[in-house]
Order: sequence, then C-alpha cells, then structure tokens
Amino acid sequence: MSELLRPAIDALHDLLPLGRWVNLGVKFLLDHGATFFDSIGTLVEGFAQWIEEGMLAVPFWLVIPAVAVLGWRRLGPGFGVFVLLSLTLIVVTGFWPQTMVTLSLTLSATLISLFFGIPLGVWCARNDRVNACVRPVLDFMQTMPAFVYLIPAAMLFGLGRVPGTVATVIFAMPPMVRLTSLGIRQVNVEQVEAGNAFGCTATQLLFKVQLPIALPTIMAGVNQTIMMALSMVIIASMVGAGGLGNDVLASIQRLDIGLGFESGLAVVLLAIILDRLTESFGVAHQDRAN
Repeated sequence: MSELLRPAIDALHDLLPLGRWVNLGVKFLLDHGATFFDSIGTLVEGFAQWIEEGMLAVPFWLVIPAVAVLGWRRLGPGFGVFVLLSLTLIVVTGFWPQTMVTLSLTLSATLISLFFGIPLGVWCARNDRVNACVRPVLDFMQTMPAFVYLIPAAMLFGLGRVPGTVATVIFAMPPMVRLTSLGIRQVNVEQVEAGNAFGCTATQLLFKVQLPIALPTIMAGVNQTIMMALSMVIIASMVGAGGLGNDVLASIQRLDIGLGFESGLAVVLLAIILDRLTESFGVAHQDRAN
C-alpha cells in the first residue's frame, strides 16, 4: 500500500518543499542581514564574556563557602553540607573551571530569557490576541529538538559562545513566558478590583499587585528556565560553547566512560544546587504571602 502511495507522497513533497524553503530563508538572512546579526553577536559575546570572566575571577575557596552558607540559610544545614561536599568534589576532580564556564553560559542565557520573557509574559496575560498568537510559537520553540536550533544559530553567528547562547535562549525562554502569563492571570479578581478602587494606574497595578502576587509562579518559571538552559548549554558544546559540555562530548567521541561519568556528575551536582536554591526563593515568598 505504501508503495502505491509513494508517487502521490513525492508529488506532495515537491509542492511543499519545507526544507528547501527554510534553507532559502536562512540564505536570505545571511545575504541581507549580516550586519544585524554581527551586531547581535557582538552584544551577546560581550555580555557572556563579561559574566564568564567574573565567574572565573573569583577563587573556588571563596565561592564554595559562600554558596554553602546560602544553601544552609535557605534550605537547612543538610543542604549546606551537600553543597560543600558537591563543590569540593568538583574541585578535586579538576572540573571547576569548566563548571564555572557552564554556569556563566547558563546565567547569560537565563538573564537574556528573563529580559525578554517576563515582559512578553505580561503582554500575553493582558492581551488575549497576543496570547493566542504567541502560544503556538512557544509550543514550536519548546518541542523542536534542541539540536535543530544549533544549525541556523551556527550559520548566522559562527562557532563559539554566541550561537550556543542564542540557541539556549530560544530553547529555555518558553517556560518563563508561560508561567509569567499564568501567574498574572491567576491573580484574584477581587485583588485587582481592590487595586483599581484605590486608584492604581495600570503600571502601579502591575508592579504593586499582580507581579508580587504572581511571584511564586514566576519563580517557578525562573527555575524551569535555568534547568532548560543548563541542559541546552551542554548540547551547545557541539558548536564550541565550551564548559562541561566539551568534556561530555569528548567522552562520547573517545568512549571514555570515566571522563563521561566525572563530567556528567559535575553537571548533575550543579543542576541540583541551582534547582533547589531557585526553588527555595519561590516557596519562601509563597509562605510569606500565606
């Protein structure tokens, strides 16, 4: 049956050559938007490099106690000890510089995602038409395989930190937009009406009523964005982003199980620390609100 339908399928593919259209679109951008993409690349490169140099400039013997104390204050002595042992293990295994590079790339992508994602989420919450238009785009961004983003990013920005950061932002931003919109939409109508009754302007209502009440949900979006950014940064090593992803990729190429386990363990420990710390801020605010 499939062989009988093959000519019809081939004819339909000729009528709808999506892959060829995408290739032509990327080529058009390369031919006519080189200056624009170079400018974006320069900004992203400078921002990411600034964060990376700052992270690498601080010695590990200052970072480890500071993060351990933060973990102790936020989540108790047990987590503080876990942070201390985890970061010490990363230093002992020799992956501290790579971990700081990975963390800086994650923070760069996360901050850019917050910068664009929160205002877009607010806009979606306040305008149903915008929300209806943005949701399919977010679905596309979130479900497209992560590797696919690296191809056009590398073509438009070359190799290095920039395509890795851009691809990571595209992959990690949807949760921030969705949860910001959801948090604002879930604000109680009576609370909004009370703000209006006290004479709040639209801006005052947003910053003094809606955003503070929606903060736990927004912090959940920050948490998810960080986790997705960290996972994408590892994959972005394929285009030269650097960090622990290089060691993970090298372990696959060499079939080096030991290197893969050590670098993968550093990623896991970093992910647990970031996840628990960012989650604690949202939970703490929700407890104070209750």
